[in-house]
Amino acid sequence: MSRRIRKAAVLGSGVMGSGIACHFANIGLEVLLLDIVPRDLSDDEKSKPQARNRIVNGALMKAIKSKPAPLYDKAFASRIQTGNFEDDFEKIGDCDWVIEVVIERLDIKKQIFEKVDKYRKAGSLVTSNTSGIPIHMMTDGRSDDFKAHFCGTHFFNPPRYLRLFEIIPTPDTSKEVIDFFMHYGDVFLGKQTVLAKDTPAFIGNRIGVYAMAKIYQLTTDLGLPISTVDKLTGPAVGRPKTGTYRLGDLVGHDTSVNVIKGIKDNCPDDEQAATFEVPKYMQFLVENKFLGNKTGQGFYKKIKGEDGKRQILELNLETLEYEEATKMDLPSLKAGKQIEDLTKRIQYLFKAEDKGGELVRRSLAGLFAYVSNRIPEISDTLYSIDDAMTAGYAWEIGPFQYWDAVGIEAGIEAAEAEGQTVAQWVKDMLAAGHSSFYKREGGQLKYYDITQKAYVVKPGTESFIILDNYRDQAPVFKNSEVILHDIGDGVLNLEFISAHNSIGEGVLRGINEAIQIAEDGDWKGLVIGNNATNFSVGANLMMIGMLAYQQEYDQLNMAINLFQQTTMRCRYSSIPVVAATQGYVFGGGCETLMHCDGAVMAAESYIGLVEVGVGLIPGGGGTKEFALRASDQFFEGDVQIPTLIDKFKTIAMASVATSAYEAYNMGYALESRDEVALNKDRNIALAKHKVLDLARSYTQPLIRQDITVLGRTGLAALYAAANELQLGKYASAHDITIAKKVAFVLCGGDLTGVQKVSEQYLLDVEREAFLSLCGEQKTLERIQHMLQTNKPLRN
Repeated sequence: MSRRIRKAAVLGSGVMGSGIACHFANIGLEVLLLDIVPRDLSDDEKSKPQARNRIVNGALMKAIKSKPAPLYDKAFASRIQTGNFEDDFEKIGDCDWVIEVVIERLDIKKQIFEKVDKYRKAGSLVTSNTSGIPIHMMTDGRSDDFKAHFCGTHFFNPPRYLRLFEIIPTPDTSKEVIDFFMHYGDVFLGKQTVLAKDTPAFIGNRIGVYAMAKIYQLTTDLGLPISTVDKLTGPAVGRPKTGTYRLGDLVGHDTSVNVIKGIKDNCPDDEQAATFEVPKYMQFLVENKFLGNKTGQGFYKKIKGEDGKRQILELNLETLEYEEATKMDLPSLKAGKQIEDLTKRIQYLFKAEDKGGELVRRSLAGLFAYVSNRIPEISDTLYSIDDAMTAGYAWEIGPFQYWDAVGIEAGIEAAEAEGQTVAQWVKDMLAAGHSSFYKREGGQLKYYDITQKAYVVKPGTESFIILDNYRDQAPVFKNSEVILHDIGDGVLNLEFISAHNSIGEGVLRGINEAIQIAEDGDWKGLVIGNNATNFSVGANLMMIGMLAYQQEYDQLNMAINLFQQTTMRCRYSSIPVVAATQGYVFGGGCETLMHCDGAVMAAESYIGLVEVGVGLIPGGGGTKEFALRASDQFFEGDVQIPTLIDKFKTIAMASVATSAYEAYNMGYALESRDEVALNKDRNIALAKHKVLDLARSYTQPLIRQDITVLGRTGLAALYAAANELQLGKYASAHDITIAKKVAFVLCGGDLTGVQKVSEQYLLDVEREAFLSLCGEQKTLERIQHMLQTNKPLRN
C-alpha cells in the first residue's frame, strides 16, 4: 500500500511547533496545530474558544510575522487550523501524521503519547521532534501499532530554511515507516534526510556541538580574540558568516550549555569527553543571563557610541569585560581571502604556520578523529555525518569532505600530533589502497562503505543531477564563464562558472552557442542551471559601470542589445530551453528565467528585477516582458490600469520574491509553465524531465507582434503612481526618474493611445531608456557604491 499524507497534527505551538506547522502548510498539507489551554483564564473566559486557544493562536501569529518568513506565501496560513489539548485532541483521529513538539520533558511527552495512542487512527504515523531525549524511552506502555509507526523526526530551526531532517527509529519501528520518511523528507519536505541512531544528540548536534566546544577550547589555548576566531571559522573555511561565537549568541547560551552537559553526561565512553567541559566564560554568561541575541548580549554586545552610531563590543574571555574588537593581522586570513576555491583555501589554512593556521589545523584534526570514532556509534555511513553538517549547520562541506580536501594521511598525522586516536577502519582503508572517502565516476558520487570495504553509489543521488559528478567527462563546449554538459538522454545543461554566476559577455555568448549546438546537433533541448548557492546575481555590473563611466555608449548599446537578443533566443529557438534555479535569481538571472520555455524553481529561489537599486531599469528584456505579461492579463472590458500599476510597482520598488511561490504572485513566474521543486538538489533533474516532455511536440514559438500598450493613458496613471511613491517617502527624486523610465517602457513610449506593438519595438524602447540612465550622475554613483560596498545607495 502506498502511504500518502493529507493531514498532519502538530502538538505544541512553540517556536519549533509553529515553524513545523508552517512548513507543513508550505507543502500543501492540511494542518492541525494544538497547544495547552492558558492556566490563568477567568471564569468568563473558560467557555470562550478564542480565550482557550490564546496560546496556540498567539504563537502562530508570532511565527507568521517573524523574519525570515516561515511560510512560502502568507496565504498558506489558511491551511492551518488551531485548537487546544482539552477540546480538540480527538481531531487527530483523521490525521495521517502526528508530530509531538512539546517541552523537553519525558514525563510530559509520555502523557501526550498516551492520549495520541487513544485517539489516533490505526496505521497513522506518530513522531517526536525531540533533540535530546532517547526515542525508545517514549514508547513505554504504548500499543504495538503505535510502536510500529513511531520514530523520531528531528527538524532543525528554522524548519523552512535548515534542510536537515533526521529520522531516528526505535527497535520497534517498521522498515516501511523508515523508508517512507526517508523518501518523504527528500521529495515532499525538500529536506536532506539522514538516518540516525538513537544516541545522544543524534548526528547533527553531536558533531556540531563537539566542533563548537573544540573551538571554545582552542580559543583559550591560543589566546585569540573571539572576533578573529569567528573570521577563521566562518566563510574562510566554508561555514556561515556567524562563525562560532556569533552562532553561540544566535542559538542561546542556556541551550548550548544544556546540550554540552547532556552529551558529556550521556556519553561516558566518548574518547574526547574532556572537550565537553563548559568553559568558565560560558558559566559567567549563563549566570548573568547574558544568553545571546534573545537577551541583547552574549559574546557580543551592541551599544551606541559617543557619536551616536551603533557599536559592537566583544567579550574578553580572560577579563570577562566587554571591549572594542581586537584586530589581529593574521597572514593566513589575509592570504586565504585571495583563494577563491574552497578546497585550495582549506589546504592552505591547514598548513599555515601562524595562530590562524594552528586553530584551523588543530580543530580539523580533532574533528577528523572524532567523526572517525562515531562510526558505527551514531551512524553506519560516513556520508550521513557529512550530510547532517552541511544541511543542519550550513557547512559547505562535511567533516569527511574536509578530510579529503587536506588528504587522509595528512589528517591522520595532524590528529595523532594532537594526541588523538583515529579509528582503525580509516587506516585499513588507506592500507587497502583507497586514498579518499569519496570519488566520482560516470556521473555518480560514490562513498567508501566501511562494511563492504569498497566504494558504493551514495543512495538517493541517482535522482539528482550534480554537475560536479560530470567533471571527469569532456564538456560539449566551454569558455571562461560557462560549461556545457551532456546530462544524458539527449539533453544539454549550461552551467555558469563566472564570479557569483554574474552574466557578462562570456555567459551571453555561451547561451547562444549552447542553443546553436543543440539546434544543429541531435539534441532534444537545453537546461540552464547550476548547483551553486545562487543561480545568478544578475548582469556583470563592473562591465556596465566601466562602459558607463567611460561614456562608451556605442559599446553599451551593443552589450545591452546582445543581452536582449540572448534572452529572446532562449524563447525563440527550435529546441525547448528550461531554467533550473535556486538562491538569488536577480536582475539578468530573472530575465533569463522569464524568457525560457519553462522553469523548475527550487522553493528557496529569491527572484526579482532589482536594477532600480543601481539606478537602472531591467534592460535584458525584463521590462518588455512585464509589458507583455500585463497585455496577456488584459481582457475585454478590463480597466487595465490596475494591472499595469501592479507591474510598474514590482519593478520600480525592486521587489524580490522571497520564495518561488511568491514569484507567481509578483509575476516573475507563471503557474502555466513554471514549477516548484521542494528539494533544491532535484531542480536540474526535474528541469531535464521538463525538457524531454516539451521536446515530444515542440514547435518554435512565433515572435509576438500583438502586445497591447496604453501609451499616454497609461503614462498618466503610472506617473501619478510614481508621485505617490515619492510623497509616501518610499522613493527619492532619482528613484522617480528611474520609475518614469520604467513607466515609459511599460506603456510603449509616448503613444497617443492604445496600440498593439511588437516585442522588438518594446526592446528598442527599453534599451534606449537603459542607456539614458547610464548617463545620469546619480546612477553612476549607485553603481560605484554597489561595487564598493555590495549595498544599494539611496540618493
